[in-house]
This record gives sequence, C-alpha cells and structure tokens, in this order.
Amino acid sequence: MIADHLPIHRLRLRTERLELRLPANFDELAALGEAAAAGVHDPDFMPFSVPWTAADPATVARGTIVWYHRAIGRWEPQDWGIPFLVFHEGKAIGSQVVAGKDFKITREVDSGSWIGRAHQGNGFGTEMRAAILHLAFAGLDAQTARSGSYIGNDASERVSRRLGYRADGEEFHVVQGKRRHLRRWRLSRADWEANRKHEVVIDGLDDDVLDMLGLAKETP
Repeated sequence: MIADHLPIHRLRLRTERLELRLPANFDELAALGEAAAAGVHDPDFMPFSVPWTAADPATVARGTIVWYHRAIGRWEPQDWGIPFLVFHEGKAIGSQVVAGKDFKITREVDSGSWIGRAHQGNGFGTEMRAAILHLAFAGLDAQTARSGSYIGNDASERVSRRLGYRADGEEFHVVQGKRRHLRRWRLSRADWEANRKHEVVIDGLDDDVLDMLGLAKETP
C-alpha cells in the first residue's frame, strides 16, 4: 500500500461535515481536477498569486492534478506542504494546504485553499481551515500560523478574522501584470485557543508521519 511508503497518506482530519486527506486513488484526484475546472472564483477577480485558474477548463484540471504530484514529489522533512483534498459527502470539493518550512524550529505554518464555486457560501472555508489549524496547534505543537488575502477577497478575509487571525502587515505583488495589495494575517496559539469554531478529529498522526514532517523523536 502507498501508505507503507508515504505514511502521510494515513493522515485524516474530520470535522462535522468534512474529511481532509490525500487521495486514495487517481479517480479522486481526477475529481479534484474536475471541481477546479468547473470554476473556483469570479472570472473578474484573481485571488491567487499564481493565476493557475486563468486557463480553459481542461488546462485547469490538468494543472490541478500536476500541482498535487509536484507537492508530493518535492517533499522534504524540512520543507513540506500537505495538499489535502477536501471531501463533503464523499465528493472532492476543493483543496486545503498546510505547509511548514523548518517547522521543528519555527513552529509556524502557512496555509492556502480553494473551494469549487458550487460549494461556496456554506461555511466550508472556515471549517476546512479550522481542521488544519487543529492539526498544526493540537497535533504538531505549532505556535503561529500565517495566511494572506488580496484586497477584495472578502471571503478569505472573513475566514481569517473568524478564526482569530490578526493583521500582520501588507505586501504588494505583481499578478497578471497588475499591482496587487496583499494583507498578511497571523494567528497565535492563544488566539487559536480563544477562537476554536469546530470539533476536529485527527486520525493517523503516528511516528512515521511525524518523521515525514521533520519531527522524528530523537533517540537518547
């Protein structure tokens, strides 16, 4: 089984309505690509620094699948990103990434996500980010979490505020040849504990998974 060689495949997060995990087979990964191809955001507003959705549906689907393989293929214990698929009622509706660089030392994670437009407006964005925050803080002993949203991405900003993030400065990027204003957000452990919104169950977080995340127990 793939989990024998890539233990991260054993990791699952469950909330009231969602399950976050890596795909069990290529058909589930294909379904993720199809969810992306069906639309992720208003065509008049680009919420991503890399405009991967600015293409025809077939290209978006292919790019989504390639992106997943790239995330797994470049895996390093000191620089990782878990590309969770988000399932609702057994159907892939989007993706939620949690990432750490030198996490054993920094104890800080970043996150990024998207949901198919057909599933937006149901509170799933808050629920799926709450799931990875629980993994980070309760499961991995993170101390801070970071996120960012471009001005105009009100849904993402609401999720950050709802979960207790505080404003952490701003940046200016060039996206599709235009100057874009990004707000940074940071969540402390204390603010996470004060703003927990969902019950989250973590399954499969064993020593082998911790080893993949650079958190292997040191032998005496």
